[in-house]
Amino acid sequence: MFGIIGIVVIIVMVFGGFVAAGGKLAPIMEALPFEMVIIGGAAVGAFLVSNDLAAVKQTLRDTGKVFKGPKWRSGDYRDLLCLLFELIRLARSNPVALEEHIENSHDSTLFGRYPKIQHDHEAVDLICDTLRAASMNYDDPHQVEEVIDKRMEASQTHALHSSHALQAMADALPALGIVAAVLGVIKTMGSIDQPPEVLGAMIGSALVGTFLGVFLAYGIVGPFATRVKAVVDEDGHFYHLIREVLIANLHKHPTNICIEVGRQNTPHHLRPSFSDVENALRTLKQEAA
Repeated sequence: MFGIIGIVVIIVMVFGGFVAAGGKLAPIMEALPFEMVIIGGAAVGAFLVSNDLAAVKQTLRDTGKVFKGPKWRSGDYRDLLCLLFELIRLARSNPVALEEHIENSHDSTLFGRYPKIQHDHEAVDLICDTLRAASMNYDDPHQVEEVIDKRMEASQTHALHSSHALQAMADALPALGIVAAVLGVIKTMGSIDQPPEVLGAMIGSALVGTFLGVFLAYGIVGPFATRVKAVVDEDGHFYHLIREVLIANLHKHPTNICIEVGRQNTPHHLRPSFSDVENALRTLKQEAA
């Protein structure tokens, strides 16, 4: 919602201010389609050249994050803590039974209680792989911690590719706007024998290219890149919570302490309250009894 509101505010303020200052939109509207073909087409072409098909698809999907916002909400963090509590408790009481859940998470009754988490391959794989590693009797928990850190770093780098691709496009748009403007000047110079009013209109159309390149770069594409990065960074806290809880488990802390470590490492605006988590865990214990 805020993404749409922001775009509307940008367009209204820029063009509304231009009209309020006495400018006329007709010359801009007349030149806009042709300038958009030149600038937009060149930007899309450069984007396709610099990215493979998978990256293009990822960027198109991630653009929706500008309007949808982060995937994980406060309730999802509470559900994650509950899931990790059940898995850790089962790992300590019945490791053989745990193996059934981590080897076939899609059919697991534990994961099935939290369908949103179950359908996120990154979260499920991180949980299952770490618990599997813990069952291999690592002598040093720091070994597992190092593996998790490298994995999360690689995942974060991949997730941020869309933001980098959009920012690269934003950086190129002002230069592409100059290209369109130069082409307009070349066209104008070919009609140098025309009356001043005709030449003025042609020069004005050429300058629309410069305006459009700068406007798209700093008013649309650049903010899109920034927002995608912010959403990816915020969603990354969800996987960071998994790391904190499972590392605490490797250090043999009590199960409740492991869960509290994860809760405390959740960003404040997403962190479920202590009582909320306690009530959810108490319900799980009662259902298991």
